[in-house]
Amino acid sequence: MTMNRRNLMLGAASAAGLGGLAFPVFANTPQVIKFGQSASLTGGQSEYGKNVRDGILAAFAAASRADNGNGPRFELLTMDDGGVKDRCAKNVVTLIDSGVSAVVGLTSGAGAEACMQVVQESQVPLIGTASGNMGIRQAKTQPVFNVRAGYDLEYRRMVNYARDFGMSRLGVVYLKDTSKANMDALTQSLAQLSVAPKESIGVDRNDKSFDTVADALLAAKLDCVLFATNSAPAAAIIDRMMASRYPGLFYASSFGGQSLLDTLIERKQSCIMSAVVPRPSASRVSVVSRCAQDLAAIGAESKMGITTLEGYIAGRTAVEAVRSAMGRGGLGKGRFKESLAGLRADFGGYKVDFSGTMQGSQYVDLIAIDRFGRLVG
Repeated sequence: MTMNRRNLMLGAASAAGLGGLAFPVFANTPQVIKFGQSASLTGGQSEYGKNVRDGILAAFAAASRADNGNGPRFELLTMDDGGVKDRCAKNVVTLIDSGVSAVVGLTSGAGAEACMQVVQESQVPLIGTASGNMGIRQAKTQPVFNVRAGYDLEYRRMVNYARDFGMSRLGVVYLKDTSKANMDALTQSLAQLSVAPKESIGVDRNDKSFDTVADALLAAKLDCVLFATNSAPAAAIIDRMMASRYPGLFYASSFGGQSLLDTLIERKQSCIMSAVVPRPSASRVSVVSRCAQDLAAIGAESKMGITTLEGYIAGRTAVEAVRSAMGRGGLGKGRFKESLAGLRADFGGYKVDFSGTMQGSQYVDLIAIDRFGRLVG
């Protein structure tokens, strides 16, 4: 399903022979639409990267099966970046040079931010980055099309929830390498609700132990701890604090993904998580059931979850933009961007609307795991 680096480079060489950067997929083989992706298929965030990739693949495979195979075929070229932003940026350059129609489903927010210059210079669309990174949500970042909500909306929802329940002693754990735009969003969300954190600690996502951080949070006697990190630091700190009988609550942003959700449920540990897609257990929601069916159809290694669903919705968005462009007279670089900019799509329980904005959705939900590891709300 996913091409390795060697096969991708062979494809890039072939594409260069068909016109290089001039979107040869559109000009020469209009029935094969190629998209590029850089994802963390190895390293500490490998599960997250594979889930997003498989969600996109499921959406593309379903679209390719439509119309009895008479419509366009959608292909995804995926390169591994190990969750390292510089590798992500290099991969995106390679993918753009290979002639992909767009880049979809990057799994590193910092990597996506590092790609802004090449994206703007090439005018190759960047669609559905699986991150709420605020640095790619600026007016100047065209042609960037963010499908999911940003961290600003998540933080505001989480902090508001904590304040409404009278939790005044709030602790914050964030990644040291997070962008200034992300930290500004968190700081502004706290300030707008007149909440001042009693403890704020930056962590290295690659640290082997987070015991000292957990101990500092315990010593602060907090009502709740808000995590703006990936899964590993949050899971380790929650485990340490719960072992010490911490009586407060934990809140985690969507960055934790399905991996954090699964870990906490397995350990029977409680947390409230922010989700930017419908709950994977909501089988009556059309986009959820369709995603599960399409994942099963390709035999994906990833199971149905919030992260695969995020990738699936990004893939569906890319497909709808292609169909819209074809319905308006054909595929071309300018027409494709116009179709994205005016896209309105309802996937059944999740709507994407880019008309007048580069932010397709403001969907944010809170998922609660009780102290018995049960998903309760």
